Amino acid sequence: MGLNEGTVGAAIAVTDMDRATEFYEGKLGLRSRGGDEPDGGRTYECAGGTTLHVFPSPHAQASGATVAGWIVDDVEDTVDELIGNGVTPEQYTEGPFTTDDKGLARIGDYVGAWIKDPDGNVLAIGNA
Repeated sequence: MGLNEGTVGAAIAVTDMDRATEFYEGKLGLRSRGGDEPDGGRTYECAGGTTLHVFPSPHAQASGATVAGWIVDDVEDTVDELIGNGVTPEQYTEGPFTTDDKGLARIGDYVGAWIKDPDGNVLAIGNA
């Protein structure tokens, strides 16, 4: 079986699992599929059978690039909800992804936004 026949999910290393859990569950509203995993992390199930696994690692450091992204029907409503939960979207003033005051980039029909977790990992929210 080749990799293209398997499922794939994002995995994000963090330095402090308690702080990460507060962010991913408390601010982003994700629900773990049931407590801690053997590596001390948590797996969050999202649409379409996709998963996001967040785990503690002594080697955790932000890459500076997007590490995971969600495709949603309404980016602006999702960003409004996140702002209401205390999440601050990133602001980009250069390049193709220049954002407005709310943190939304609009490129043709594409709308996107980016946020950072407490470790500085960049997470994207966009439309299809």
